Amino acid sequence: MRFSVIFIIFIVFWIILISRIYQISVKSNYYYDNLAQMNIERKYFIKPVRGEILDRNRKLLAVNDIGFSIKIAPHLTKYDKKQKKRVPNQKLFKLINGIVKEFPELNATKLTKKYVTKDSSYNHRYIPVVDFIAYDEMIGAYPKLSINKALKIESETKRLYPAGAMATHIIGYVGRSNLEENEKDPVVEKVGVIGKTGLERQYNSVLQGELGYRLVKVSARNKEVAEIEKVEPKDDQNLVLNIDLGLQKRINQLFVGQAGVAVVMGVEGDIIAGVSYPSYDPNLFVGGISSKKWKDLITDLDHPFTNKIIGGAYPPGSGIKMGMALAYSKAGTAVENTEFCRGYIKLGKSRHKFRCWSRYGHGTVGLRKAIRESCDVYFYNKALKTGINAMAKSLRQMGLGVKSGVDLPRERAGIVPDKAWKRKRYNQSWYRGETVISSIGQGYNLATPLQIARYTAFLATERLPTPQFVSVIAGEKVEKKYELFEVNKQHLNTIRLGMYDVCNSPRGTARRTMSKLPIIVAGKTGTSQVVSIPQGEKKRMLESQLDYYSRSHAWLTTYAPFDNPKYVVTVLVEHGGHGGSTAGPIAAEIYKWMANEGYFGEHLKGKIKLKNLTKQKKKKGH
Repeated sequence: MRFSVIFIIFIVFWIILISRIYQISVKSNYYYDNLAQMNIERKYFIKPVRGEILDRNRKLLAVNDIGFSIKIAPHLTKYDKKQKKRVPNQKLFKLINGIVKEFPELNATKLTKKYVTKDSSYNHRYIPVVDFIAYDEMIGAYPKLSINKALKIESETKRLYPAGAMATHIIGYVGRSNLEENEKDPVVEKVGVIGKTGLERQYNSVLQGELGYRLVKVSARNKEVAEIEKVEPKDDQNLVLNIDLGLQKRINQLFVGQAGVAVVMGVEGDIIAGVSYPSYDPNLFVGGISSKKWKDLITDLDHPFTNKIIGGAYPPGSGIKMGMALAYSKAGTAVENTEFCRGYIKLGKSRHKFRCWSRYGHGTVGLRKAIRESCDVYFYNKALKTGINAMAKSLRQMGLGVKSGVDLPRERAGIVPDKAWKRKRYNQSWYRGETVISSIGQGYNLATPLQIARYTAFLATERLPTPQFVSVIAGEKVEKKYELFEVNKQHLNTIRLGMYDVCNSPRGTARRTMSKLPIIVAGKTGTSQVVSIPQGEKKRMLESQLDYYSRSHAWLTTYAPFDNPKYVVTVLVEHGGHGGSTAGPIAAEIYKWMANEGYFGEHLKGKIKLKNLTKQKKKKGH
């Protein structure tokens, strides 16, 4: 037993001894060899130039402004034992005061603090203190500063957005990267900038490119002796968009005094324009935004920060009725059979009235008339025969309640409710009355404007496209994608005729604004209620009589030309009341602009002159 203990101690001793010998003679050799290599070689990374973003006509939407950065030589601080921190010497003070003298807008205290934070005995590289000085500002100061060997002036770029607020929610903006972002991407760590929102964020890995480097041999005093290797960075990887900047500007003009969204999309998914209004200037964030401007933006009740194109979720209202009709058809409900509308329906013995928008009713209503005059009762009755689960399943296949796959981050899926959804969300049963209100796009239903545009493209072509803002990525054309969903073609044709009537028939809800356009348009208006109507209110109060933020949202979704669909135009005016009267004029002006710019070619009914939307509806308190 005693011998065994001695033997074990002996074995453990030799294991420890051998391990230590390995550490000293072998492993540490690699460490000191690398350290010695670092003492004679330096690797300097070359930052790539961030790619530009251009519109379909090659107009610049995001570009790099040329300028300079200023760096100061290291080791101009020393450690103070009493203060227990590094403090600057007189040479550093003199250098920083010389910089501030040339550029009075800079703060000497902040520059000093920035230098001290990064200086140490082990750092042999110049320390950046000024990130960007514009080219024009640097020209006069360059001869004075460049002769000082303790200063290093290097070319630098700064992101610039020439279109300002015209396309902010699409383009996005860049900002300084944080520690978490630096850890995820070595290029971001070296560049120090990353896309924060929009396409700048979505395509950051493409736009930022790849690092280059110079491997040089240095002396003991850190002076370059020879260049061993040089690899150029992979940069200037540009994005070309489907967006037309001219149309973006026109739509922004049309929304002045109102809040809302407009999406103009080719039926194959190429997005020609996308405006979320109001917006903000992304250039504010590149150089740093003031506290006052920041407060103004975050307290604005119209939410300029929200990208309403993909992030604004609204009840779709009557715009959902075409999809509902196809859902009824898919489930086997006889959509061709007429319904009688007397202005409301009741369920069982309940006194509650589910009212049509027309208090007098529409009489006998078929599918085409139900679309043209937006009869609610027709859809109420068909929904009760179909059931919420069958309705929801078909609507999701038509692109509602699911993400579209658009190339922008943070898209919302919206909501198409069914029994399982309500049980999971609220742990409650589904009621027949909820099926009724769901049939006209109210209740739990929520959709984004881009979803409605995509769904409208499906109605026009029977193909559900994947929306795409970018057409060319670093020289490579983006492939268009779409999904198919089989529907009854006869019923779909009847729905299309109803949509034609909406914009062209004497009883169409959008006839006044859409019937005199240079192309034939089909569409559907919608009213998305913000507040419910009390049962005791027999005559509905006019939207204009309501407080602004209690008014309904106004929808109009359209496609054109009717006989050969090319483009979809979807407009939502927040708290605009009725789609035909508020969203209609904006959609009409969009079509006129597109016609004048040649988007419809031979499909024009005749030449027209572009008219300005002179009577803008001004909001109270704006």
